[in-house]
Amino acid sequence: MKNQTHQKLSYIFSTFLVLLLITSCASREDIAYFSETGVSNATKELGNYTPTLSADDLLEISVAAIDMQAVGPFNGAGVEGDVTASVKKTYLIDQNGEIEFPIIGDVKLSGLTRLEATDVLKEKIEAYVKNPIVNLKIVNFKITVLGEVTRPGTFKIDHERVTILEALGLAGDMTIFGERQNVLVIREQDGKKSYTRVDLTTDAVFKSPVYYLTQNDVVYIEPNGDRMNQSKSNLSQIALPIIGILISAGTLAILILREN
Repeated sequence: MKNQTHQKLSYIFSTFLVLLLITSCASREDIAYFSETGVSNATKELGNYTPTLSADDLLEISVAAIDMQAVGPFNGAGVEGDVTASVKKTYLIDQNGEIEFPIIGDVKLSGLTRLEATDVLKEKIEAYVKNPIVNLKIVNFKITVLGEVTRPGTFKIDHERVTILEALGLAGDMTIFGERQNVLVIREQDGKKSYTRVDLTTDAVFKSPVYYLTQNDVVYIEPNGDRMNQSKSNLSQIALPIIGILISAGTLAILILREN
């Protein structure tokens, strides 16, 4: 009876030990984000890139003219107007790609560049005011950089465009453990996400459709082999003392059963 009990305890303990050793080994999928997107590099040639407006963009718009009182209503100053040029209102592009602008009503701006949108507004305002000057700025342009960089986070962009290299600069550049040949950019357009990988060790990055980032792009730098090996080593350092304790406890349990 004792021998059967000893055999069962030894079998259970051995099985548990094997499972613990297996789970202590970190795989690539356990460490790297987005490791199964399975998308390849893109090599489309780009010209002089200019971003276009889209739904959820927040625009800061102000209108000026020689007669500042005449443009007051377009700056939200009421029917009587305003003689100051400092008024700047914000407008959110809705899911239909439109903003509701004073006096002229709904205006579709999605799909237009900033300059094209400025011209559209100027043309409509000219029906009421002579020689208006329209200033338009995207105020919620931001990108996110995650993974093996010095300062991961979300960054607000004050100008019209930003490159993937500039984004890495904002995040303090990659760490030594960043995978430079397989950088992932996640982009959402028209409610659909796209995944593009680029190799920063070649000049192909300059031809990539994600070299210039757009609003809300996410750049992810996954860990390279050295980082993953280091993680496995750290896990082993944690697991070995635990395994030692379990072995000691198992041995003690067997000795106690034998004495009984």
